Amino acid sequence: MKVLVTGGAGFIGSEFVRQGVKKGYRIVVVDKLTYAGDLKRLCEVRGRYMFYKADICDKKKMEAIFRKERPAVIAHFAAESHVDRSIEDASPFMDTNVKGTQVMLDCCRKFGIKRFLHVSTDEVYGEISRGSFTESSAFNPNSPYSVTKAAADMLVRAYWRTYGVPAVIVRPSNNYGPWQFPEKLIPVAIHRVRAGKKIPVYARGHNVREWLYVSDCAQAIWLVLAKGRIGESYNIGSGQEYRNIDTARMILEIMGKPDNMIEFVKDRPGHDIRYSLNTAKIRRELGWKAGTRFSEGLKKTIDWYLKH
Repeated sequence: MKVLVTGGAGFIGSEFVRQGVKKGYRIVVVDKLTYAGDLKRLCEVRGRYMFYKADICDKKKMEAIFRKERPAVIAHFAAESHVDRSIEDASPFMDTNVKGTQVMLDCCRKFGIKRFLHVSTDEVYGEISRGSFTESSAFNPNSPYSVTKAAADMLVRAYWRTYGVPAVIVRPSNNYGPWQFPEKLIPVAIHRVRAGKKIPVYARGHNVREWLYVSDCAQAIWLVLAKGRIGESYNIGSGQEYRNIDTARMILEIMGKPDNMIEFVKDRPGHDIRYSLNTAKIRRELGWKAGTRFSEGLKKTIDWYLKH
């Protein structure tokens, strides 16, 4: 089966591609190669996938790729994904995350794609002080980034309902692991500590995130792509929640540094206090659960960054 992967040179997309090549799928990668895209992430499978440098907003170019490659299914990872950047300028997020998703959906309609998997995010639900979000929870996004992802999420569902596009949606929690661009908390913290600098933590560090190791996430997405029910959404989470201050302290402990290497900085505007996903659906229907403990995954991630 030929799988076209948008954003396949990105952090999560590249792990998905590496796993797919090893599974024996024919992989076509489409990536714009922005600051967050890097073909070095695919070095271990070099020569075993087809690559196109392209912007998913370019409809003519995307149609030409679809016409030439004739993929059976699409895994749509391509997105602008950093909340802070969206606060500074939401325009690229509107273009890539909304318009780009529409272009992909239109191509799926035109070329009769068998399945379209859209990678969304837990941030579409907004924040939750107690309990966990299920797939039927109302959307309440609080940043320009999460608003564009919610819009794309709803657009995918509309194309399924209106046009019959065979779509399925996944909503992962915060990913971490090797190859992540150093703008998110964990890689930023590792780079700062390695350079002898303090870890910047918003406010008092009490914001809670659910951490999911990237290889676990990609495994779940492959499973949903193969067996998920069309028209459905699936939360992908680990159930492992930590305050940002505690995550920073764990990094310092693993790297053998003192607690005083933390610097509290001005809070992010509209900062969500806590994310938490209920993953009963994917466990019940597909038999998946995260296999990497946060302490284990964090150590593997730190070791990787120190070696690379």
